[in-house]
Amino acid sequence: MSQVLNTPPPTASSASPTGDAAALAARYGLTVSGARPSLPAYVRQLWERRHFITAFATAKLTAQYSQAKLGQVWQVMTPLLNAAVYYFIFGVLLGTKHGVPDFVPFLVTGVFIWTFTQSSIMAGTRAISGSLGLVRALHFPRAALPVSYAIQQLQQLLFSMAALVVILLCFGVPVSASWLLVVPILALQFLFNAGVAMVVARMGAKTPDIAQLMPFLLRTWMYVSGVMWSIAATVKNSHLPHWALIALESNPAAVYIDLTRFALIDSFHAHQLPHHVWALAIGWALFAGVGGFIYFWKAEETYGRG
Repeated sequence: MSQVLNTPPPTASSASPTGDAAALAARYGLTVSGARPSLPAYVRQLWERRHFITAFATAKLTAQYSQAKLGQVWQVMTPLLNAAVYYFIFGVLLGTKHGVPDFVPFLVTGVFIWTFTQSSIMAGTRAISGSLGLVRALHFPRAALPVSYAIQQLQQLLFSMAALVVILLCFGVPVSASWLLVVPILALQFLFNAGVAMVVARMGAKTPDIAQLMPFLLRTWMYVSGVMWSIAATVKNSHLPHWALIALESNPAAVYIDLTRFALIDSFHAHQLPHHVWALAIGWALFAGVGGFIYFWKAEETYGRG
């Protein structure tokens, strides 16, 4: 009894479970679960899971049309049907085909390249919010999700490019060595798309309503990107202020579309490209790709929580 009565009260340090836990964790080298790694370590983790990323993208692409009777045919039919609708509305009814040589190859190329960017960004908005079960169940760098969705759209574009080659040949566009330029162009566009997808993935993880707003923003972006009309012809005959002309020509979507047209269509000449077009293409790819990756990485430990 005397021992109980004479026992001194616990001190503040001995009564602090947080302090004990922190000291114990430091003693045995424990770290916070899900803590954000350093940027170099994050890049290494992402590279180590490159096979998972490509397999995940391929599986998503295969499952996308698994319930449709025509199956993977829709990978080509969807952008072709969009191009047909745009040809009727803009080429026939609004007359944007006038003064544009090889308008059908011009239009189809624009639709296919734009669809690559549009689909990558739309998929990115739901990359985290639509995969919460996977995010909460497994530990992996979350950037793998928006990157895999961008790879999925690149794979789908490759199917469309096969159809585009057939269209080019059917409309008399000759095969040229410049077609090889499509490889670096698509590589730069993929880097740009993946970067923007990571930006909207972080925004969509915190605010799911972004996915509802994005179609309106993308539709507006499409209309100013020269998908269905020639920016060069419009700029030449317009009285727009100088800043608007620069904005139209520097638009990243328009830059990648025009570069692809230049590479594939013989009648699309260099004078129709904006000044310093390759510098713009590389600059947009690095700005969006690197900037988007860092922006996404900074919120790594918040994904899937709350």
